[in-house]
Amino acid sequence: MAKTGFRGEVSPGRDLLVALLARNWWAIGLRGVLAIAFGLIALFLPGATMLSLVIVFAIYACTDGVFGIVSGVRAAQAGERWGLLVFEGLVNIAVAVIAVLWPGITVIAFVLLVAVWAILTGALELAAAFRLEIEDGRWWLAVGGLVSLVYGALLVVAPMIGAVVLTWWLGAYALIFGVSLIVLAFKLKARLDEHRRG
Repeated sequence: MAKTGFRGEVSPGRDLLVALLARNWWAIGLRGVLAIAFGLIALFLPGATMLSLVIVFAIYACTDGVFGIVSGVRAAQAGERWGLLVFEGLVNIAVAVIAVLWPGITVIAFVLLVAVWAILTGALELAAAFRLEIEDGRWWLAVGGLVSLVYGALLVVAPMIGAVVLTWWLGAYALIFGVSLIVLAFKLKARLDEHRRG
C-alpha cells in the first residue's frame, strides 16, 4: 500500500489538515492562552468584561447602521425603496449611542432577553412534560422546565446579579476552551516533531 500524507496513511484530505494544524501549533496554543486570559478577566473582573461586550455590540450596531444608511442612499439613487433601510440604519446608530452612553441599560436588556427566553423555554418544557408518559422521562423534562422557569424569574428579579453570573459562565467556558486548545497545540507539536524525526 502506498504511503502518503502526514501520518503515512492513504487519506490525503485528513492528513493535509493534520499537517497544516501541526505546522501552526503555536497559533492554536496562542488562541488557547488568549482564551484563558479572557476567561480569567471574565471571572475576576466581570464588570470590565460586561462593559467590553457592550462596547463591541455598540461598534457592531453602529457599523451595521452606517451600512444600512449607505444601502438606503444607493437604493434611492437607483429609484428603489429606501426609507426602511435608512430608518433601520438610524435605529442601529441610536442603539449604539444608547449602549455607549448607558451601558448598564444595555446589559440589563440583554439579561432580560435571556430571562424571557428561559421562562418561555421552561413553560414549553413543562407543557411538553405533561404529554409524556412517566416511563418516557416526564419528570426529568418537568424538572428541566422548572429550573428554567426559576432561572428566568431570578434574572428578572435581579438582572445585574444575573449579568455577573452570565459573565462568570462565559469566563468558565473560555477557560475550558483555552485549556483544550493548549493541549491540542502540544499534541500537534509532538506529532510534528515525530514527523520531522521520521
